[in-house]
Amino acid sequence: MSTIIADEFITISPPRFATEEEFEAWCDEDTKAEYIDGEVTVMTPVSFEHDSGETTLGNLIDLFVKKNKLGWVSSTGHFQVRLRIGLRRSPDIVFVEKSRMDIVHKTYIDGAPDLVVEFVSPSSIIRDWHEKYIEYEAAGIPEYWLIDQPQQRATLYALGNDRRYHPILPKGGKYYSEILPGFWVKMEWFWQDSRFDTYEMAKEIGIIA
Repeated sequence: MSTIIADEFITISPPRFATEEEFEAWCDEDTKAEYIDGEVTVMTPVSFEHDSGETTLGNLIDLFVKKNKLGWVSSTGHFQVRLRIGLRRSPDIVFVEKSRMDIVHKTYIDGAPDLVVEFVSPSSIIRDWHEKYIEYEAAGIPEYWLIDQPQQRATLYALGNDRRYHPILPKGGKYYSEILPGFWVKMEWFWQDSRFDTYEMAKEIGIIA
């Protein structure tokens, strides 16, 4: 994060520890950071593969949601989700159902979205597969998708009646969302060296003719 004073750039180092109010004041819209009970974590830059996958899936979900007037999608990876007091995460993709749009504020979501997607990077393995799994389940997020492109591994979780996550099993090679009825993806789309054709994917799903 930088600011300009008298035509000079001054870099402001991220705080290691802060109150939630201090974190909110410090973290601007260009900074991807998370806040976990007083500790500030600034996210490392993502790879081309990660960015391409995130953008492609985010665009597909956004097209589907807009076509069916289901709610709101963010796939920038910068929009914060405040799961509880003292815990703010920045998921790669989030979806909020239209009847719950009151939780979406100018710079963050206050509460559990309906769907969260994380693309796993080498630096986020423990964070995504373990820490966020526990946090998202505890917050009651209905669906949590994990896509690990380097390892060609993906697991989609849906919250059961027992308030625990259970894997969504593929049908005919397709993973169907429960929170977005009619939306599905093939995970091999994300194992193809970032050669994504979003238009063809959208046609295959049935979003466009």
